[in-house]
Amino acid sequence: MGKKQLIMESALELFAKQGFEATSVQQITVHSGISKGAFYLSFKSKDELIMALIDQFMDQFVSDIDQIVKDPNNTGGELLRKFYYTTFHSFQKHSDFAKVFIKEQAHTFNEELISKGRHFDQLIDDITLSMLDQLYGEAVQHTKYDLIYCIKGFMHVYSHLFLFFNVPLDLDLLCRSLAEKTDLLAKHSEIPFITDELYDTFRKAGHEEMTDRQVIEIIEQKIEELEDSIEKESLILLKKDVQERSLSPAIVQGLITNIRNNPQSRWIAYLLLNYYEL
Repeated sequence: MGKKQLIMESALELFAKQGFEATSVQQITVHSGISKGAFYLSFKSKDELIMALIDQFMDQFVSDIDQIVKDPNNTGGELLRKFYYTTFHSFQKHSDFAKVFIKEQAHTFNEELISKGRHFDQLIDDITLSMLDQLYGEAVQHTKYDLIYCIKGFMHVYSHLFLFFNVPLDLDLLCRSLAEKTDLLAKHSEIPFITDELYDTFRKAGHEEMTDRQVIEIIEQKIEELEDSIEKESLILLKKDVQERSLSPAIVQGLITNIRNNPQSRWIAYLLLNYYEL
């Protein structure tokens, strides 16, 4: 195991017990058995470490459910069941981090953490909307945004049962039950509360304009993390374009698509799509 991963795993254990704020860099270095110098060679600050953990968890989570939705072999009720199963299995597998992430989101004043949470939430919305369109098409056009919130409500409430209350869980039964409920709502709901206009308002409220300097800093950080690859080369070209505005929209779109295909880079791809208004 590399030092960076060792630091992340050691920090996660402490964060799960104490929370983000109560855990110091000193505690992390002692727990992981490394020096402060080694810590700062891997991360510039505790905040950067926290963001790396969030990226690692959410990138994998988003990638897993996106893969389920895009698999042509998953259809109908089986797609819904697998969607929920993947969601809850991921929370179970990473329960320590899921607990601390949910708790910290509830009372944090860290703007970057809030912003990152919103961006991942919108990524999940996009995947869920794609699933609903795939399953029900025009039949849910007037209720699909309501359904997104119902599905997220199921995910949120039921995940709390086994994350915070240690309720014995038959995961397969839970997912079949929620798949049935979702299907009933999709087929029989008639009165939506979340309209197209209201949903657009929520999306815009969660979208914050980013400066060129902020975008460049995020790109530079991701470039440092990636090994030589098409994603890294695409980010280098995009960084240059943010500085010079020399590329056509079609080329920019293609470069972002290259990044989006890498599960580790979905969040930055999403930020760039918003930044370029594509």
